[in-house]
Amino acid sequence: MAKSRFEYVRTYELHDNLLPNTFIVVRVDGRHFHKFSEAHSFAKPNDKRALDLMDRAARSVMEEYDDSSFLIRRASNLYKRRRSKINSSVVSIFTSSYVYHWRTYFPKFELMFPPSFDSRVVLYPGVKEVRDYFAWRQADTHINNLYNTAFWAFINSGMTTTEANKSLQGTDSKHKHELLYSRFGTNYNDLPEQFRKGSVLVRMRIEAEDAKIGFTASLETEADTLADPNAVVKSGRRPKAYEGLTGEVVVSYEDIIGDRFWDVRPWLLC
Repeated sequence: MAKSRFEYVRTYELHDNLLPNTFIVVRVDGRHFHKFSEAHSFAKPNDKRALDLMDRAARSVMEEYDDSSFLIRRASNLYKRRRSKINSSVVSIFTSSYVYHWRTYFPKFELMFPPSFDSRVVLYPGVKEVRDYFAWRQADTHINNLYNTAFWAFINSGMTTTEANKSLQGTDSKHKHELLYSRFGTNYNDLPEQFRKGSVLVRMRIEAEDAKIGFTASLETEADTLADPNAVVKSGRRPKAYEGLTGEVVVSYEDIIGDRFWDVRPWLLC
């Protein structure tokens, strides 16, 4: 049977191509994760297993696409820049990886019901907007974690949720720091950076140190090389600039609001 007479239905597909020469950011959010975290007894205010599992799922997305991550380059032609394809593929890989690696991080807990995530695609015209977006996400992580750390300190001391919320009502960041230290002996700045700043996944150059030893990734080497663009290798030639298309995906808990993170990784905003 000839199928050509049915192929007209493809004309109803919306080729929702994104504007060229713009940065693409794909944001993935958990859906109903308050219920999910309660059902699976996540530790409060932070469960490192759950955070590490999120990092692993995010790494799966980055490993799938050599030329893109959650921040997709201006020049990328991934899926011909079709919004629906980018959106659906990123959240699909993230979700399937989360489920696939669940037992690695929660070996004693069975999934009670399937987790779900949604995603959105946002275009940003320039470097400033991209940096401001990620700065906003990290600042939001800090604000939420500081509140949750204080809130659960009150809960674990015997307060009800209503009493804990009332105790924190109207407090600013400085006050929360003081409450944590004076009442619970907790110096917020001593908490793991993963909790305070969130995770940032970046692709790093892998350099061959020795044919017998294999390969290694070094952030300090990368930073030193980039800090001196005129550095030369022993052959007398300038090393080829790293483009960020290959290498190992590593997890970092660095400050991304300041300049250093971006200055030592210029390929992220090319």
